Amino acid sequence: MKYMWWTVQVLCILISLFFLVFGVDLIRGAYGLNDPFSFIMTFFAASFIILISLTLALVFMIKMIRVYRHLRPSQAQEE
Repeated sequence: MKYMWWTVQVLCILISLFFLVFGVDLIRGAYGLNDPFSFIMTFFAASFIILISLTLALVFMIKMIRVYRHLRPSQAQEE
């Protein structure tokens, strides 16, 4: 149970990175569309997916860094 939190955080980072790759692939696919309306809708949807996935990955990494710094013994306690 002790390492479950770390596993969940790493899994969430991997999922958000998957959606980042999906968003980049979707935005590249948008440039192949012929209909301007479809291009605009796909482009903005892919941009939104990229924005959310990058934000979530950053939040999960920051949480992991904060917990690691809190759990790590300080150098004053070691002496």
